[in-house]
Amino acid sequence: MEKTKAYFTTQRITLIAILAAISIVLFLPPLQIPIVLFYKLDFSTMPVLLGTFAMGPLTGVIILFVKSLTGLLFSTSLGVGELADFLIGLSMILPAGLYYKRDKTRKNAMTGMEIGAVAATAAGVLLNVYLLIPFYGWAFHLPVEEIIAMGQTIAPSIDTIWKFVLTITAPFNIVKWAAIAIVSVIIYKPLSPILHGRIGKRKA
Repeated sequence: MEKTKAYFTTQRITLIAILAAISIVLFLPPLQIPIVLFYKLDFSTMPVLLGTFAMGPLTGVIILFVKSLTGLLFSTSLGVGELADFLIGLSMILPAGLYYKRDKTRKNAMTGMEIGAVAATAAGVLLNVYLLIPFYGWAFHLPVEEIIAMGQTIAPSIDTIWKFVLTITAPFNIVKWAAIAIVSVIIYKPLSPILHGRIGKRKA
């Protein structure tokens, strides 16, 4: 009980709330950038990564959960986008946060995000094939064949769900996580004194 109280200090809760609020705003539909078909780019995972690096993977999971749960209130995808955001986001922040936690250097932050980006892209492929695309089709009453046909407007050779995911989903995720990682690396250092100053002034 004492450890729980020590973890959820007023300062930590405040910082979690601030990062979650920023993440929620960045997750709003008007701030999502359409890229291809129903895939949209947003930077809402960036505050989650900052919280993960500053306060640890558990805090990152909390921020991500709050963001994805709140996103359901504004969902335009009947919850499919929010489910994808949470599951694939976990695949990014956990490897990145755990690797960075071993030795908190800029190099390890970058390496952690590279590992996380690969893990998130791989998770995105598997989740889209076995869960997200079937769920999307069910939610919008679209047979998987029609979704595959949508992909053929991008690449005529797409004739299976695997080809759809490997041709469209995987490249989209690579671009998304690369963009988030680059921006996170740029802004983390300037924000580090603020992020750490509220939880004990740890060295970044």
